[in-house]
Amino acid sequence: MRRLTWIFLAGAALSGAQQFPTAVGVGRQGSPIRAAVAWRALQFESPQPAVLLVGGLDGSPRSTNVVNAFLQGGLAAGGFAVSAVPNAAPDGAASAFPPEGGAYGGANAAAHYLWRFIGMHAPDLVVEVRDRAGGADGLAQALAGGAAPAGVGAVYAREFLLAQRDAPQDAARRLLDAIRAALAELSARSRPAAAREEMRRRLKRGPVEIAAQLEAAYGHRLDQVAYIPALALVGRLRLDDLSGSSSRLADVERIVSPYLSGKPTSAGRVSGSILSGHLLFGDLYERTGKPAYLDLLRKAADFGFRPDGSLKRSMPFHNEMSDSLFMGCAVLARAGRLTGEARYFRMALRHLRFMQRLDLREDGLYRHSPLDEAAWGRGNGFPALGLALALSDWPRDQPGRGEALAAFRRHMAALVRRQDETGAWRQVIDRPESYREFTATAMIGFALTRGLRRGWLDRGRFAAAADRAWYALKTRIAADASLVDVCRSTGKQPSLRAYFDREAILGRDDRGGAMALLAAVERARWRRER
Repeated sequence: MRRLTWIFLAGAALSGAQQFPTAVGVGRQGSPIRAAVAWRALQFESPQPAVLLVGGLDGSPRSTNVVNAFLQGGLAAGGFAVSAVPNAAPDGAASAFPPEGGAYGGANAAAHYLWRFIGMHAPDLVVEVRDRAGGADGLAQALAGGAAPAGVGAVYAREFLLAQRDAPQDAARRLLDAIRAALAELSARSRPAAAREEMRRRLKRGPVEIAAQLEAAYGHRLDQVAYIPALALVGRLRLDDLSGSSSRLADVERIVSPYLSGKPTSAGRVSGSILSGHLLFGDLYERTGKPAYLDLLRKAADFGFRPDGSLKRSMPFHNEMSDSLFMGCAVLARAGRLTGEARYFRMALRHLRFMQRLDLREDGLYRHSPLDEAAWGRGNGFPALGLALALSDWPRDQPGRGEALAAFRRHMAALVRRQDETGAWRQVIDRPESYREFTATAMIGFALTRGLRRGWLDRGRFAAAADRAWYALKTRIAADASLVDVCRSTGKQPSLRAYFDREAILGRDDRGGAMALLAAVERARWRRER
């Protein structure tokens, strides 16, 4: 993993207890957009003001130097929590705010990275340091105009202009005075920044409340039996289990009823996504005992066998992608438990080994496919989720369970080492300059929580990671079920850059909603059982 170096961390005034080095994103030429983030700034309930300094947007090294001088001098000590992006445009790209187009692959990539980082950081005040005044589409102007980064809420902002002959240290001292004056003015208003207040609201919610908010938007259609809508429906059924009612069961049965009346589950085209969507029928069979649901589940699992009943080399439709660890293993193990037939567990083990040979790296992470070594976020979320679900159905006395459990534990250990400071996992797991990706965090968070609930994982080693993952998810789920940074549908990509550039969706998204609903319900069950 590339190590990030920090010129400004040489100053003795900064300690690791105060700030951590990280990256906001990556420029078009591959340069990390580096940042220093104050721990206290992420403690949204803290009464201490949080300030974010931004330099470099004017293309001048002077603004970057002044931000670095401010940090090196420790000028904020005791007064406020300061975070900084000294050079928000390391590759020199012009930025306009609010940025237009999709994040993060276009010409406005650097602006999108900074804009969404501001929303998730939710500071009380942003100060843009400039060598010359910005235009109407500058960062400070956009924020002062009430724009809401990442859809979180408005943030107070000021523009700080450098004098023509300012030395960096002198400008840094003037900057401190300007920050204090701005904070005093904001304090007199007695109105905290809307973004910070929104973060406080998000973090106060419990998992059942969040699950209910997600359920209002997701899990009400099944146009085809694919894993995305199916898992949202599974999440609703499991939310029913928490409440002790069966009201959602009746609605889910209504939604799936056409498939019991002869509607094809595959709409003519079978894929791994379709096979894994049949997990829903396993949940329905457990709750109703209706044989038709078990028949539909078996129909998907039986793709692992030849007409004579012998095991295929692997589950079909894997396309060499690590996604298939979920799409194949989970449905096989569910069929094995519900039918009592050991052949399904033998096939699940065979498929696990096959996919590991294709995609498991020496460091314990999964490449998305042999086409490139990139450890895509969801390409690791799928194996984590898939084995967590498979192990839940895999009895101790059935072949392969011990091997599958060992594989799960090794993967969880590798993933926890790569969890970022906010609790999230990145779009590319081991690249800190890639964005924090929502579905990877939800899927890995689910797997950690399920592993802790079932006793597969040591609490002393993994419980804190599960807590941090849940914290990261809460900050990225709005009350209206909008989500922050869900990677769009992604086939195998030819390069690391291609994974960096996959669109990160802001708003409602069915895939992200389904994964978040599963994670929220699992969190609620673990919380109830502790």
